[in-house]
This record gives sequence, structure tokens and C-alpha cells, in this order.
Amino acid sequence: MKKLFLTLAAACIALTAAADEGMWLLPYLQKMNIKDMKARGCKLSAEEIYSLNRSALKDAIVIFGGGCTGEIVSPEGLLFTNHHCGFGSIQALSSVEHDYLKYGFWAQNNAGELPAPGLKVTFIRRIADVTPEILGNVPSTAGEEEYQRIVGENVKALTARLEAENPGMTVSVRSFFEGNQYFSFVMEVFRDVRLVGTPPQSIGKFGGDTDNWMWPRHTGDFSVFRVYAGPDNKPADYSPENRPYRAEKYLKVSIGGVKENDFAMIMGFPGSTQRYATSFEIDDMLEVSNPQRIFIRGERQEILWKDMLASDKIRIQYASKYAGSSNYWKNSIGMSRGIKKLKVKERKQEQEAAFRQWAEASTLPEEGYIDALDKVKGAVEGRSAGAAAMQYLSEAFLGGIELIRPVTGFTQGEGVKPEIDPAKVGAWLGNWYKDYSPETDRKVAKRMMTIARENMKVLPSFYAEIVDAKFGGDIDAYVDYLYDNSIFTSEEKVRALMADYSPEKVAADPALPLVQSVMKLYGELAKERTKYAAPFAEGRRKYVAGLMLQHPEKAWASDANFTLRLTYGRVLPYEPADGVEYNYYTTLKGVMEKEDPANEAEFFVPEKLKELYAARDFGPYANERGELVTCFLADCDITGGNSGSPVMNAKGELIGLAFDGNWEAMSGDVAFEPELQRTIAVDVRYVLFVIDKFAGARWLLDELDIVK
Repeated sequence: MKKLFLTLAAACIALTAAADEGMWLLPYLQKMNIKDMKARGCKLSAEEIYSLNRSALKDAIVIFGGGCTGEIVSPEGLLFTNHHCGFGSIQALSSVEHDYLKYGFWAQNNAGELPAPGLKVTFIRRIADVTPEILGNVPSTAGEEEYQRIVGENVKALTARLEAENPGMTVSVRSFFEGNQYFSFVMEVFRDVRLVGTPPQSIGKFGGDTDNWMWPRHTGDFSVFRVYAGPDNKPADYSPENRPYRAEKYLKVSIGGVKENDFAMIMGFPGSTQRYATSFEIDDMLEVSNPQRIFIRGERQEILWKDMLASDKIRIQYASKYAGSSNYWKNSIGMSRGIKKLKVKERKQEQEAAFRQWAEASTLPEEGYIDALDKVKGAVEGRSAGAAAMQYLSEAFLGGIELIRPVTGFTQGEGVKPEIDPAKVGAWLGNWYKDYSPETDRKVAKRMMTIARENMKVLPSFYAEIVDAKFGGDIDAYVDYLYDNSIFTSEEKVRALMADYSPEKVAADPALPLVQSVMKLYGELAKERTKYAAPFAEGRRKYVAGLMLQHPEKAWASDANFTLRLTYGRVLPYEPADGVEYNYYTTLKGVMEKEDPANEAEFFVPEKLKELYAARDFGPYANERGELVTCFLADCDITGGNSGSPVMNAKGELIGLAFDGNWEAMSGDVAFEPELQRTIAVDVRYVLFVIDKFAGARWLLDELDIVK
């Protein structure tokens, strides 16, 4: 086993990698990437990007919240990220009286910055390849159960040791290449983060769902936050006495602009890719998981959207929920389209046929490569029906009907909690009811229960026991009874329950059988699925290891797993179809052209922005042609999680914020398309223009190190 993982590690670092595909691990930049990066125009050394011994570019890059990237842009902890990354916090701080979503918000000094409850920012302090520590004592003959047991023990022991060596830090040991390589990450998590400024949604989300994933794009997708620390500059809970975090490393901001073929690089936290997915998994994606997700979310979003348009209160309550749902919904539509159009499945099948031929000719049965694909195929096919049912329960019930969530706080297994701690339950619920409309949820519940009945082969038991037995199969009547009588539709009633708790009250609530039957069926399906987990994991692990041994000449990059990566390429246009060529940048002119009074929810242009455009009052942020660039393209390799990532020039200076991929290459998570795949970024000059000219928050620019 030791020989195998050392061989695989060598395969990862022995060759100079070629962009543009690749989300590269920073510790290997010197051995894998820097030669090619310099050939493309990069002016930095690998040590200036990532260093074990001194501050480097990576120290300015952070995890923002739970699923985005941000960058520190001043010595006082000022942070840029996307508007859609900050959207949840902006929404949580908004109300009908203070509608920061609609009108934006700009603090005029530090004292005016708004604490964002629950928001965290994470710095990566140290990264280390720990493959020998994790895999070194795994026997080469180990079956999957033994492999997982030993690896689990090793990960637990190493995590404990690193936590002891790094007090106050968070430690994560992560798997790469499907369990063939491991890295440790020592992280520092800051818990006091405050909103400094955000443009109105008409700028930060301009184009809405219509423009999402599309090019040309004209979205000012940015927001500004600040990291705060205690007096020792270490993480601290929110306190008025906390001070802005003193950043040892921050990004300079360039207003020099971008030109075609300029070097560009992006550092951030790509969330998840499936570049090593097999044709069997592609089949499941195209035939089951994507169609179900598209249908279920589409039905729910239609209900939410109508209610949001009819009420400012509901619009604010559901803005973040709707945005999060619709983003992945449209992603799934584009991914299925791209996979089919670009014949990704057929290419996977060709790769698998070549792999089988290599394994048969060059390996022994006991090594596990010959039957690796068969194990994956059997697992995918065996779990398919159960996985489809689990997805329906997850999307339509657990993620669709909001009433279920508060009930789960009072359940325990298949029963009710005999007692509760009101403080703990109250903290768990938090401000949940602030963003809950029982009447909207009632409409959603009727539709979700109906489509589940129409499409699921095995239903939760409440259908037969209650809907059919007591309501003659009338779902609408059952739902009306449920929402008219459940205490969990009202925060006031739930607070009263906590103040005078008895399990009998919960047991008598009509929502309990719904929740229990859904959770029971989900648990049964999950248990059934576990029998396919080991063969699937072993097959994938052996398949990926075999590919790397089959092609030792290739430089391999691990799938994204929300760990810090670097990708690089060029500022480039592209041709989406025959006879069509897209420019590599857009301008404020396009914002004016897209204004649509009939669709103000997506294409409203603020009056002040129109005045600035008419006067050509662009300040120092215009390009050499006098245009104000809004967005630009680069052929860098990103995915979800990279939202908010800095796009940097050859000197490591900030030139834009990555916020999207392009529609024509939505299959990129499973197969990179070099001729089509592009990162869409908001130009930092547009960011500065909005802060300065539109918002009048010039004091923030005085903090920045702005260079030409």
C-alpha cells in the first residue's frame, strides 16, 4: 500500500500542469504549476502565492460563511465577496422598514457597520500533505471495511494531535482523489463579521433568474463586509469592544483593467465537482436526479415567486430561500443540457473502455482495478430507486414544506422528547419564524404532497393513515386542517409550548404524524442505501487510482471539495455557436439597454445609475475607450464555492470578483470544456464606481491600496 500511495503522489506532482483545467492545491504550485504560470505571464513566485514560513497571497483569501469565498482588501479587515454570497445576511438584516435588499445599505463609518448574526469568516493558516500518516499502515490487501476503519482511526488521531498543537484553531483532514491522498488544514474562524455595504438588488442581482449563468452579463455582484477581532486580534464573539481585524496580508486593488489574453488567476474554495464520475453516474444524473430536482423546485419556486411579487414582507422573508433554490435549479437545467449536447456520457464510456482494457492487460485481479467499474455500476444501479425516493422526500418535504423544521426540534427518534431546554430550543429556532409565512407554506405543502403522491412509488404512511382514512384522499382538505390546527405554524404558540412544555401537547399536534412518517421512511431508505456505500467507494477509489497509473504522463487535479485551490488562465472571449462570437467584457451601456419596466423584479435600473451614465461620470474607473466595464470573462476553472473569489492579474492584484460560470459549459462540473468554459467576473472598477459614485461611500476607498 505504501508503494501505491507514494506512486500516486508522485503522479500528482511530477509534471508541469497545463491550464486551463485544474483546481490546483497550493503546496504543489512550485513543483506542478509555477513554470507554466510564468510562461503565461505571471509575475509572482510560488512562494509569494503560498508559503509555509511567511505571509503570502493565500492569507488574504477566506471562506465566507458556509459556502463562498471572500478576500481581505485592507489592513483593517475589509472584505469583498459577491452580493449573492452576502445575500442571506443582507436579507436577515432587512425588514419592510429597512429594506436593504431593495435599497442597499452603506455604513458611513465603522460605528455604522451592522453585525451579521451567525456569519463566520475562516482563514486557512496551514496546509500539509498527510497521506503517509493516514494511509501508511493500511494493508495492501485491505477490503473496503478494513480500509475505512483504519483510515477513520488515523484521521481521528491526527485531528486530535493537530488540535492539541494548534489551540484555538479548527482542524480538518480531507480526502482527495477518492481517498487516495489526504491533506490537513489548520483554520482560524472569526465569529464577528459585519455588513459594511451592499448595492441595491437592482445592481447586485441585476438580471435575476433570466440572466443567471448567462453571458453577456451586467451584474454588480458584490457586497462589502468587515472582520472583527478581540483586543489580541484573535477570534471573539460579537462585542461592541471588538476592533477591525488587523490583516497581515491583503490584496491590492488594480484599476488598470483587463485586456484579451491577459493572465488571470483565481484563488478560492470550489465546492464540488465530479470530473471522475462514471457513465453510470451520468445516466442517473440525466434520468433521475436532475429531472426530479428541476421539476420539484420549479413547482415550489412558482408559488414562492407569486407570493413574493404580491407582498414586500414575503419578498423579504423568502428572497434568500428563493435565490438559493433557483440557483441550483437552473444549474441542473444547464448541466443536463450541456452533458447531452457535448456528449459527455459518450466520452466517459470511451475512457472506461480504455481503462478496462488497460486493467485486464496490466494489473492483477487482487489489485482491484479489473472490477472497479463493475462495483461502481452495481452500486449506482442498486441504490437508484431508493435514492430517487430519498430525493423526493428531501426536496418536496424536508426542504420544501417548512412546517416540518420546527417540529423536528421536539422529536426524538420515532417519539417525542420527554423534556426540553427552552433556551436551547429557542436558540435553535433563532429568528426562523421571522422569515416564515404559514400561508405561503400552506400553498407549497398542497403542491408538494400532490406531486409526491403522483410520482413516488412508496409514500410516507401519513397518506394512508390520515389523508385517505380521515380526508378521503383530499390533500387540500388535509393540509388546511393541518395548518389551521398545528401550533407549529405560530411562533407565539411555540413559545407558549416551551414555557409550559409537555410531550403530550406535541404528540397531539396534527403535524407530528406527518413529520414522523416522512423521517421514518427517509431513515429506512438511507439504511438500505448504506449497503451500496462500500462497493461504490471502493470502486471509485480504485478507478481513480487506476486512471492515474494508466496515464503517468498526465498531471492530475483532484475534484473540488471546498478546500483552498488556485486556477489560472487568460482573459478570453468565446464562440457559443457557429457564427456567434461573444466579446470578453460588457459595459454599463448594456445595463441601460436591458432595462425593462415590464420586468422590474429583474431588470430595474436605479435613477441615480442612469444619471451617472448619462453624464458619463465614471471617474477614474473608465477604460481607455471611456467605457465603464461591468463584467469580464476568463477561461479559469471554477465551480460553486468559488463565488466571491478574487480574480487577480499577473502581479496578484485584484481585478474582479468571480461570480458565475457560463450557460454553454454547464457540464463543466463533470467534464471541463476548454473552448467553451468561462468564469464570469464583476470588474473591480465597477465595484469601486458603485461604492464611490453611486453610494457615496468614498471613505471605504481610502482604506484600499489602489494601483494602476
